[in-house]
Amino acid sequence: MLTEGSNWIPESSGRILVRCPSDLEELVEQYGFLPYFKCRIPGFSVEEYCDPGSWWCGDPARDPWEWRAIVAAGGRVAYGKLFENKAGFVSRKWYPVLAAYRRDGYDFDSRWDDGLAARREKKIMDVLESGESIPSFELKSLAGFGGDGEKGFESTVTRLMMQTYITIRGFRRRKNKRGEEYGWAVSVYSTPEALWGREAVVSCYHLERTQAQELLIDHMTGLFPCADTKEIRKLLR
Repeated sequence: MLTEGSNWIPESSGRILVRCPSDLEELVEQYGFLPYFKCRIPGFSVEEYCDPGSWWCGDPARDPWEWRAIVAAGGRVAYGKLFENKAGFVSRKWYPVLAAYRRDGYDFDSRWDDGLAARREKKIMDVLESGESIPSFELKSLAGFGGDGEKGFESTVTRLMMQTYITIRGFRRRKNKRGEEYGWAVSVYSTPEALWGREAVVSCYHLERTQAQELLIDHMTGLFPCADTKEIRKLLR
């Protein structure tokens, strides 16, 4: 990423292949998984395939930042903070492999029973186990965060996304008593099982964690033969 003064300027590889949400979905399915912004692997991001002059123009037809909401709501690929606590996408084909690696064979309840999950994580998962999609301001309240309650809502949600236990299903603005929307749109969360079904999400649980990791690394190496394996491991962990 480039900066000019205090302004952030997206970079482009010169390969402007993503011009609309469906192009973005196709690119994610082609790569399998893809960070939103430039990362430690050159050429491996949505940013590098978009017109740098179109970002944050506010036009959903042109603005790659607006497309995340459209793509997340479509459900063709998963969206969330998935790479080094930063935004990215994963295809339906590769999400089970990533889940096998990140979860290490644990459903969340099993992780909790074995003492591997924090109480704050459990509170959020207890709300989302209904299968509903819930905007962050409601989830925060229902899970007992804010005020005199639990702290660290955003960091806890990020950790659960990184572990592949929750995903972003879209964005929603608050409504006042008259039903009028106001404020910024916020993330709407659910579980990936609610998105694609449990059978699909856990379909690679038979893999050992190291096996799933090697599948991901081999896939990345095939896409980027010159990439440093250590850098790939850091991106995926």
